[in-house]
Amino acid sequence: MRIILFEPMSSIALKAGLVVIVVIVSLATGKRALRTRASDPYKPALGFGEAFAAGIFLGAGLIHMLGDSQSAFDAANVNYPFAMVTCGAVMLLLLWIEHLANQGSESQGGNKKLVAFSAVLMLSIHSLLMGAAFGISTSVALTIVIFIAVLAHKGSASFALGLELGRSNFSASSAWRLFLIFVAMFPLGALLGQSVSSASEAHPLVEASISAVAAGTFLFFGTLHGLATSPMIIRCCNQREFVGAVAGFALMAVVAIWT
Repeated sequence: MRIILFEPMSSIALKAGLVVIVVIVSLATGKRALRTRASDPYKPALGFGEAFAAGIFLGAGLIHMLGDSQSAFDAANVNYPFAMVTCGAVMLLLLWIEHLANQGSESQGGNKKLVAFSAVLMLSIHSLLMGAAFGISTSVALTIVIFIAVLAHKGSASFALGLELGRSNFSASSAWRLFLIFVAMFPLGALLGQSVSSASEAHPLVEASISAVAAGTFLFFGTLHGLATSPMIIRCCNQREFVGAVAGFALMAVVAIWT
């Protein structure tokens, strides 16, 4: 049983406000990075906060999104495990996109424009799917916790993309326009997810399918995203950061009591 803490319109207003905050943080961190010169050292925003966000994504995908999706398919008497298949397919798709982007960065060598454009494309797809996952969340508690994880992730992603664009051969105006495309993907995805959530009574399996996609997106961000730099892979032996990941996952397990 779900406990509804706000009326639907209040929930929509809350999501809209949180989306605005994410956009502001993305613009602020990206603008600063875009001004960074190619000779400046690269200092990604890693550490406890990133690991905590990864734990939240892992818990949100497994405990909330995937569970909700499978329950909806079960209620519709669908015997095939569409939720699990869709979730796994999305994880593999995002992993493939990230592999292609990284491979392109290595093979292009000095072509900084193509490297930067590949980064924009990859992160924009990530951002769109993450926004859709945020938009379909039905509980206020779940929405706020996911917002915290999204904010931590978007801050580091915006800074990294801003650095890449700032060091590319794009003009300042072109780099800024490409960055704005990335920024716009999250609110666009959130709008898409909210629209699907609002129409869930008439089309329950559509929301179930989007929830499965959201589960795959969150599980990817909680485990495989960043490949060699993922806190769940390369830095799992760092006790402080691993505790952060466990804390994020535990928080999602506690939130499940009220959602």
